[in-house]
Amino acid sequence: MSFTEKEAIDWIHSRLKFGSRPGLDRIEAILSALGNPEKKVRMIHIAGTNGKGSTVSYLKHLLMQTGLTVGTFTSPYIECFNERIAINQQMIQAEQLADLTWRVKAVVEKLDEDSHLSGATEFEILTAMGFLYFYEQQVDVAIIEVGLGGLLDCTNVITPDLVGITTIGLDHQDILGETLEEIAFQKAGIIKDKVPVVCGNIETAAMSVIEQVAKEKQAPMFSYQKDYSVNYLRPDAKWGERFNYADADGEMKNLFAPLLGHHQIENAGMAIFLFKKYCELLGLPLQEKWIMQGLKATFWPARMERISQQPLIILDGAHNDHAMARLVENLDEFKDFKKYVLFSALQTKDVDGMLSMLLEVPHTKIVVSSFEHPKSIQMTEHFEQMAPDKLSVVSLWQFGLAEILENMQEEDMLLVTGSLYFVSQVRELLLGQE
Repeated sequence: MSFTEKEAIDWIHSRLKFGSRPGLDRIEAILSALGNPEKKVRMIHIAGTNGKGSTVSYLKHLLMQTGLTVGTFTSPYIECFNERIAINQQMIQAEQLADLTWRVKAVVEKLDEDSHLSGATEFEILTAMGFLYFYEQQVDVAIIEVGLGGLLDCTNVITPDLVGITTIGLDHQDILGETLEEIAFQKAGIIKDKVPVVCGNIETAAMSVIEQVAKEKQAPMFSYQKDYSVNYLRPDAKWGERFNYADADGEMKNLFAPLLGHHQIENAGMAIFLFKKYCELLGLPLQEKWIMQGLKATFWPARMERISQQPLIILDGAHNDHAMARLVENLDEFKDFKKYVLFSALQTKDVDGMLSMLLEVPHTKIVVSSFEHPKSIQMTEHFEQMAPDKLSVVSLWQFGLAEILENMQEEDMLLVTGSLYFVSQVRELLLGQE
């Protein structure tokens, strides 16, 4: 007996009701019952407030250029549930997902009989499934994206070959802490004894915390602007960015990053340095063409993603203050466009703060809405009162989208932003209409 794919996904989702309890006891018990597959696969662990997904995608494509078989564990999904567990760009197939779920379910239900180990969550179950899948498929390396924080995140049962921390910003403060330093400590929790750590563009206060943890763990530390750097050149006509990259080995000029935004060249630079470090660990002779081809092949949906040229429609899951600030910076490249923004977010985010940033963008009209999610923001008059001339509210985002598309002119652009869950729902509708 086994599951169908739908039954498997339904059962995984049913575990949401247990909520998250800090600690690694449950995931360790599940993995132990499965033979500890996480100890039999080489891994790279990536944490950070923003930029994790893009960095993982760049790094994956770089590693694939060498001929390695590369697994990726990411969240949330944008197009399909199965994409969270993938090998060489191919998401886990329906039959494999159903089989793995059935096997993990038996372990979880047995643990539910133990009051100390009961209540495994959706993310813990997916993490165990991912590790088991990568082991059984014998990947050469798996890149594991942290779900939340780092120290107590259930992915933090691994001992990776490399650790990456992309950025530190104020997000999930109810869980991770109120200050950048407190959040940095949680992210730095993935640092392991003597395992090299690569950091992205991180503010000094947060960086000091990470450096202290790395020192205590005797982990070699490499950081942006100290051990590697990127120099932004210009937008590329093919929709992307041009930049130079430099480290102790020298400079690579006029590289192309297909993901739009100044922050994406920072993500690309970090991925290049991680890639070079991993090649060094494996003794692989580095070829510059691997970097150029790997960057060019990278794609990551809903991150400054253009899904239409006429009219210009861009999707960007800027789901916290840090990401929204970078998005607003990137909008300078579109200063000649009148901008319509369709926005929604989760109640747990600083919604007023994000909207205030968007309201500072010239020639912008914002439509705020809710979406299908138990924690979606609720529509109140408060939003309209923020800027009655620039901001309006609709109860259903589909109505707001239809109204915007009807009013747009050829020289206008539509930006869909906020929660990645929201952006993925809009993306599905827009691409389904093509």
